[in-house]
Parts: sequence; structure tokens; C-alpha cells
Amino acid sequence: MNPISRRQMLIRASVAGVGLAGLPAFLAACGDEDSSSSDSGSGETSKFTMQAAWVNDAEFMGYFIAMTNGYYAKEGMELNYLSGGPDVIPESSLLSGVSPLALTTPDSTINAIVNDGAPFVIVGAQYQKNPIGVISLKKNPINSPADLVGKTLAVPASNILSVEAMLKLSGIDKDDVNIVPYAYDPTPLVKGEIDASIDFATNVPYTIEQAGEEATSFLLYDFGFTIFNDTVVVTKDALKNNRAEIVKFMRASRLGWEENFKDTTKYPPEFAETYFKGTGRTIENELFFNAAQQPLMETAGGIFSMSEESIEANLAALAEIGIKGSRDMFDTTLLEEI
Repeated sequence: MNPISRRQMLIRASVAGVGLAGLPAFLAACGDEDSSSSDSGSGETSKFTMQAAWVNDAEFMGYFIAMTNGYYAKEGMELNYLSGGPDVIPESSLLSGVSPLALTTPDSTINAIVNDGAPFVIVGAQYQKNPIGVISLKKNPINSPADLVGKTLAVPASNILSVEAMLKLSGIDKDDVNIVPYAYDPTPLVKGEIDASIDFATNVPYTIEQAGEEATSFLLYDFGFTIFNDTVVVTKDALKNNRAEIVKFMRASRLGWEENFKDTTKYPPEFAETYFKGTGRTIENELFFNAAQQPLMETAGGIFSMSEESIEANLAALAEIGIKGSRDMFDTTLLEEI
């Protein structure tokens, strides 16, 4: 039903209780390599590389707009945008020096820092609220964790601990919910073979509507699993040597996102033959996605903001699944320079 299943590579995520495969050996091989991709040359324009977390879709609208409207160029930058995909681990791009900046998930990043000694620093958060949610049909709605008691919930392997944490925080015994495997395909939900599934609330409801059913959803975030998504991550080396460029990147990107959210219907059709070409998804799907993500990203502090309260909430939620991070893994000082 969905030509590109949303982030099937999340099986890598450390929320499943494991680190990035082979990371310790990779770290040893990489050493303290300079991850700068700057090429200032005459000083007129510098090239800067970012690694996205997934294939081109509305999740990255702000960067596409910033490139199209020349926001990076106004900062004296040429952005080398690297799309992600099922075979791309953003953290590996950081460690190998391919990119000085990547979009990641805080669970995998912090787990890599804690368990593998990865030299990562989180400097911003695109999504204030993680878009992972419990998806159900309106004719058989699941509106809260309490509604899951006695029901069948399909969960990807990478999200088992997240769901268990949400249930625990909501006072629900996990044994009272029939948890079964999920392969990022809403077909069983549409057919009534399950009562709900764990998937991206920004995208999957549209797929379900295209199959002739109406969907409803709630976020794990709203019931205790309070983590960011698409965290902006750099290496300590890049933070030291490329700080000014990282700030310029974040400033131009913020402008792109602000422009996008002035009218979420404007830009997706303009990118049909460029950024969105060949994805297998319709522009109508991207329009749905773009509107759905707006309330998950916007915050009083501006795009990429990380308040002390939200950082504390992230750390508390991750501790519930055994990932014990600390405040020094986040650096908010760059946000003050945007």
C-alpha cells in the first residue's frame, strides 16, 4: 500500500536495546577525524553537507525551500544535501566524515554516546514532538493507552520498549495488551485483523484514507514518551571546527521552515518534478504530511529550539527504556546565535 514504508530502518534504533551495529570498531577506525566538509576556497562560498534521516518527503520541506529560495546562499553557503533511506544510518555519516551534521533520533544517538562512546552532540530538534503514534480506525477508535486494554496492537520491533514505557507511564500492564509484530504496512489494520498499529501519525492516516477508511491517532509523546525526532546532531570535532557554519545552516534552515508553514499547500506541488520525483508517493500525500507535521514542529522558541523542560522530558522518557543520558549531551548555545 505504501511504496516507501516509513523508516523501516528504524530497526537499527537503540530503543530496541542495542547500539549501532559495529559502532565500537567503527569509532576506533575513524579516530578523531575532522568531519568538516567546508571548502571555503576564496572565502566567497563554503560547501556544507547535511545527512537527512530518510528519503525525500515533506519531512524535509524546510531544507528544500531554503535551497530553492537561496537562504543558504545568502549565508555564503552551498548546501550538499544527502538524502537518507533504508540503508543509510545518519550517525555513520557523521563518524566517517561524510557529513558534519545529520538528522537522527535521540534514542539511537544518546544510546550510541552512552554505550559506544560516540562523540555526538545534539544541537537542535526539528520535531518537538515525535510523530510516532498509535493509529486506529475511526469506526473502532483507540483514543488513549487505556483503550488498548484487551486489544491487539501491532508494534515494530524497534518500538517495543517505547510502547512498553508509554503503557507503564499510563498505569497499563503490558500483559493486558496483545502486542504483535508490525511491518510498517497498514493493510492488517484496514482489514480489521488488528485494532491499532504503531506508525507515523504524519503520514499513515493518509494511506489508510486512500484505502477507503478513516483513521484516528494519538502520539506516544502525549502519554509520557516525550522524545524529540529528527534531532540535529554534530560531532564534537565539527562543533569545535565548524561552529559558524553550523549556525549559518540552522539559521537558513529555520527560515525555510518558517516559509513553509506560512502555507503548507504552496511548495509540495512545486517540488513534484524535483525533490519528490520518483518516491512513489503522490503530492496529495506530501500535502497531508506537511500540514500534519506543523503542530509537531512549531514552538515559541522557534524551529530547532530545545527548552530545558523539553530536554529534561527527553532524558526522563529515555531513562524509562534504559537509556540514561545526561544534559551535557545537548548543546543549546548555538540556538542563541541563530
